[in-house]
Order: sequence, then structure tokens, then C-alpha cells
Amino acid sequence: MTNDQKAAQQLADQAHEVGRVSGREWWRNVLQRVCRGRFGRQRGWVTVPKLDTPWQDTVSGERQGWRESAANLDGEFAFSVDYQVCPHCQLGWVEQPYTLPEYQRCGLASAGLAVLRIEHPGLSWHTLGGHLHDSKAFWAAVGTNVPGRYQQRSLCAHIAAG
Repeated sequence: MTNDQKAAQQLADQAHEVGRVSGREWWRNVLQRVCRGRFGRQRGWVTVPKLDTPWQDTVSGERQGWRESAANLDGEFAFSVDYQVCPHCQLGWVEQPYTLPEYQRCGLASAGLAVLRIEHPGLSWHTLGGHLHDSKAFWAAVGTNVPGRYQQRSLCAHIAAG
């Protein structure tokens, strides 16, 4: 095991140390409501401030209204996943979990997904898309004993309506 892999395992053990950026921009929400969604939408990547915590929960740079949970190791993201929850329907979705190749199989994805389940108890967890052939073993492993097992499911009406 390399020093980088050992550092990634230590980072996985710190998954409960999460810094947060709310990402709420009240003016953008008001503008979207007033103009019925024609203005105020974010385009492209969102600039998110760096936090001093090893794990970060911020707005997603790819999906409007979603959050991103990410692990930071030596100034770069070692793991990240986008997520969305609907407390009304008791459903959660994760999309595009990604671990840098040198840190794969060090527990970052498992730890990151576990923290989301702890922070949002009682939810059934899913993904939007089908699983690629190469990722089926990953989803089977992280979905064991997880309500919903990260199986594909469309967004509920509360989330889809935005």
C-alpha cells in the first residue's frame, strides 16, 4: 500500500468531519420565480469556496438544486458525489460518484455514501441512471443493506418540479 492510499484511508475515517456551504442565493430564487425560470439559472461550473475541513458539502457544480459531497486530500478532490433528497417522499439520489484512480478501493466512496445516509436517516437511496457494466460490482457492494440499494429511480414530483 502506498502512502497516498494510506492517506486516503485516513481521509475515509474522517468522513464525519464535514464542512458546509449553504449555496442558497435568495435573489436567484426570487428572480426565477418572477420571470418563470427564464433568468437566474446557473450555467456551467459554480465557484465554491474552499473549506478547511477534509470533507465538504457544497452546491453541485453540475446539477442545479443538487448538493455535492466531496473529500479533499492534499488540495485536490479525491472523491465526490452529487446528491439530492426529498424528505417528503423519503427518497434520496446519488449521481456520478467519482474517486481519483490512485485512491480507489481505499474506502472513500463507501464512507462518503455512509455519511449521507447518516445525515439523512430513513431515506431509500437511488440513482437516476443505469449502472455501467464496470460499476455494477461497486453499486452491489455499497448498496448492501441500504434501503433502495442505489437502484435506478426517476426523481419524484417534488424534485422534478424544481
